[in-house]
Amino acid sequence: MSKPWLLVSPASRGIGLQLARHLLKTTDAPVIATARNDLGDTSEQILDGLDVDKQRFKVLELDVTDEDTIARASSHCNQLFPTSTHHLRLAFCIPGILHPEKSLQQIEYNNALSTFKINALGPLMLSKHFSGLLPRKSVQLDPSDNLPPSAVLALMSARVGSISDNKLGGWYSYRASKAAVNSIAKSVDIYLQQRCGEKGMCMSLHPGTVKTGLSEDFWGSTPKEKLFSVEFSAEKLVNVVNTVGLGGRGKCWDWEGERDSTMNDQGWR
Repeated sequence: MSKPWLLVSPASRGIGLQLARHLLKTTDAPVIATARNDLGDTSEQILDGLDVDKQRFKVLELDVTDEDTIARASSHCNQLFPTSTHHLRLAFCIPGILHPEKSLQQIEYNNALSTFKINALGPLMLSKHFSGLLPRKSVQLDPSDNLPPSAVLALMSARVGSISDNKLGGWYSYRASKAAVNSIAKSVDIYLQQRCGEKGMCMSLHPGTVKTGLSEDFWGSTPKEKLFSVEFSAEKLVNVVNTVGLGGRGKCWDWEGERDSTMNDQGWR
């Protein structure tokens, strides 16, 4: 039986930090978190107040805009968890940045380029370097509590990434980068079907509006019942990846476990 390990990248703040904490609290599997810098501070924040075995947790340096750091982190994980005995069971690949653009005139080239590098190329490069650590078709997975039955690469999308649901415009580079994430999730899942069969899949996730620095400009305009805490969001996202199953592969799912058809079938037209 292949033993599981888990990845959250990045995990230095916001949803990623809480996902790492939630997985440490609710599973027995080793958890790898990543951060661009301040690895010690990130580790302290994630472990703060948790009564868990610290030996099953590690923070690695990884910058999604620097492929060398992604490759090094992947190689380090492969050394820690050889595929002869372990496989990546759940990976949250969730880099994100937002530069609000209410009009075309507000688009700045460097900001838009940064948005695509982090929001779209980030999860694509994470998928490139970590997909090889997922189980192949012949691997027997160790049944584990509070983990998905098949390995999952989960990429962070957003409802504004839907093409057919776009009624307001604006947020040009952010919308386009999240639409790209949905396309990436579909293509990566096709690759995983060929490589992993039913043992591995990819999906994208819509977390709702979460009270993080990324969404701070919109807290005031969001109804209180629709503005989620990071703890609530992390719990809901983990529940989604644990319960959707293989029928949800290659698709986008929201925090309630509802398939967002505007980001799937209609979104590709």
